[in-house]
Parts: sequence; structure tokens; C-alpha cells
Amino acid sequence: MKRLTLFILVLAFLGACNSKSVKNMESDKDNAGLKLPEGFSALVFADSLGNARHLDINANGDVYVSLSRIKKGGGIVCLRDQDKNGKADVIKYFGNLEGTGIKIHNGYLYFGADTVVVRYKLKEGELVPMESQEVIARGFEAQNQHATKPITFDQAGNMYVTVGAPSNACQENDRTKGSSGIDPCPLLQLHAGIWRFKANVLNQDQAKNGYRYASGIRNAVAINWNNAENKLFALQHGRDQLSQFYPQYYTEEKSSQLPAEEFLRVEDGSNFGWPYCYYDPAQNKKVLAPEYGGDGLKVGRCSSADDPIMAFPAHTAPNDLLFYTGDMFPEKYKNGAFIAFHGSWNRAPLPQEGFYVVFVPFKGSMPSGKWEVFASGFAGVDVVNSPNDAKHRPCGLAQGPDGSLYVSDDAKGRIYRILYQ
Repeated sequence: MKRLTLFILVLAFLGACNSKSVKNMESDKDNAGLKLPEGFSALVFADSLGNARHLDINANGDVYVSLSRIKKGGGIVCLRDQDKNGKADVIKYFGNLEGTGIKIHNGYLYFGADTVVVRYKLKEGELVPMESQEVIARGFEAQNQHATKPITFDQAGNMYVTVGAPSNACQENDRTKGSSGIDPCPLLQLHAGIWRFKANVLNQDQAKNGYRYASGIRNAVAINWNNAENKLFALQHGRDQLSQFYPQYYTEEKSSQLPAEEFLRVEDGSNFGWPYCYYDPAQNKKVLAPEYGGDGLKVGRCSSADDPIMAFPAHTAPNDLLFYTGDMFPEKYKNGAFIAFHGSWNRAPLPQEGFYVVFVPFKGSMPSGKWEVFASGFAGVDVVNSPNDAKHRPCGLAQGPDGSLYVSDDAKGRIYRILYQ
């Protein structure tokens, strides 16, 4: 009985400490410009950092942000809230590479540059990692599109890396009207999928040492291993320009809504069909791409392609995925998925879409309800006709030790912190 009483007191103390730490933070009066559900508020944790992509947070609350372009001599920004007011007051730039993927794993900071994945040893109590870097995975080809290398880790010592396709639809002449698709597509050998590597083995070459875990994924900037379900999930950026190249099958308005952005549950050996197939949400199935004989209705070989677990509006660019495990937010958010949508560039004549963070409830390894917009207002305008109109564009997501949600913006380099009281 005494042990039970002590346990309850400890839980109450921890809860009080967490509540006190939140109350010490003063949210911005306008919630940093965001529209949030009732009970939520937001503040600007840091601003004007550079082209902030993904981010991760250490157990002590230190925040690490990847940059797609070097700024102040570094491609990683290290941030610390030293006075515990909810905002960064120590900001250091570090590293000589630029990229997107960044994760803390087993005492190291892993960084996914466009052609290599490296890691830096974290020093206990120190904000900035050790300068010497170790190469974990290399041999990735330089690409002029979809070159980012997002990363995630499972619980069995493996690292997963997205290798996007340097192409729209694997045409003989990329993004060219009338150019046929190459069949079979040679890019699938080393691109358009997710590769698995050992997390602690140095100098692994993609072609020699990497394992192609899943294929037929045009580009998955958002990937994450769900530890509760022990499964890999990702979101695919769908192909572009259907009406531009095949006006006989697609109107401009129809093309602006095709194909869906796909939420994928990724198994060993999954094949989601790119470049031969795309997902049509109106028909609720995958259909054959026009470069390979499709007309918007034919299914053909796509009957054997793996389907998504959920579909999102076309061209909205899902850029990060987080399964929420914290205790700050209400119970409905527990183990559900937050997804950051970077926003579209090619939905004309319709307004551009995205520029928000959505929430998907989960039960086990499948969505248990419809998706909903959780945080909006990043763009700063009601209607986005051009992506350049958007003041901020969500890119990365991370969960703080207290359960708060961090969102990065790669347009102005802002980091948002979302709280619930």
C-alpha cells in the first residue's frame, strides 16, 4: 500500500512539474499567426534560422535543425532554451554539409545530406556535437530533383533512408510532352524507394551494402518508424503535369487534383507502383500512367501495386511525419499521426493547397478516422495562388520532452512550438 501511495505521489509531482513548466511559457498573443484547435496555443521558438528542414529534440530539450543551405558556416542549427521560457536563447551553427534528414539515435546526431549520411557524437551536457564526423551510408548519386535523404531508425539496429527518383515519370526525356516512359524503368535499381542500412556500421555503400526495403515510391520526404507498431510509414509526393503532357485525357482542373499524395504503410518488399501507376482518389484505386499506355481509367499492371492506407489532396507535398507519444495533448492525439504539408506549386487553375499540419487518428497500424487540419495559418494569406505568396511553409516535425509539438518552416527559418494547457 505504501508503494502504491508513493507511486501516485511521484506521478502527481511529475504532472505538477510538467504543468508548471508549461505555465512558465507565455504563448504569443496571436499564437504566432497559427489557427489551432481550442485549448492549444503557440509561440515562436526561434526565427530566421535559414532554410530549416527536419528537426529532432534531445532528452534535455536541445533542438537540432537541418538546413538545405549552409548558413553562418553550418548546415545544422543547435538550439537551447537556457532560461526555460519556451524560446531558444542559445543558437549555434555547426557542420559542413547541408541536407534534410536529421535524427538523434543512441547518443549520435545523424544527418542526411543529399549524397551521404553522416553522424556526430553528442557530448553530455554540451549543445554542439563533436566536430569529427563518421560516414554511415554513401554512394548516393547526385540528383537535380528529389535528392533529399530523410532518415529514420527501427528498434533492431537499422537505419532507413529515402532515395527519391530523379524524374517525374521515368520518361525517355524527363518532363517532355510525348516522351514515352522507359520500360522497365532503370531508375528503380538505385532510386524511387527506401533503403535499409545498419545504424552503427561505417562506410556502407548503397549499391554494395544497402538493402532495398521498398520500391515504387517516387519521393518520400516524410518517413518515420512507428515504435509502438514496429512498422515503417511514409508519405509519397505524387507525379506532376498530367494535363500538360496528356491533354487528351486530363483537363487542367482534373490534373490539379491528380494523383493523390499517398500515406504508405511500408513492409519489407512493398512496391507502390511508380512510375507505372498513380493513385486516383476519385476512383479509389491505382491506374496506369499515360507514359505506359494509360488513359486515366486503365488499371493494367497496377492491380498488383500496393495501395496507400490514406489519400491526401494532390500536390500538397507531405514533408514530415510524427507519431505522437506525449502526455501534454488530449487523449485523442495519443499514438496518432501528425503530418506537415509543405504546400503545392502546380494546382492551377485551382488555388494552391497545403501549408498546414494535419492529424490522423490511429488504432494499431491503420488510421481509425478521417484526417483533419490541426494547425493552419502558416501561409499568412487566406488564398495561396503561388507558393511564393506563402510567408511560411511547414516542413519538419518533432516532439519535445514535455510533449509539445515543434514545427519547422523552410521559407523563413521559423520554428514553432505548439502547447496545450
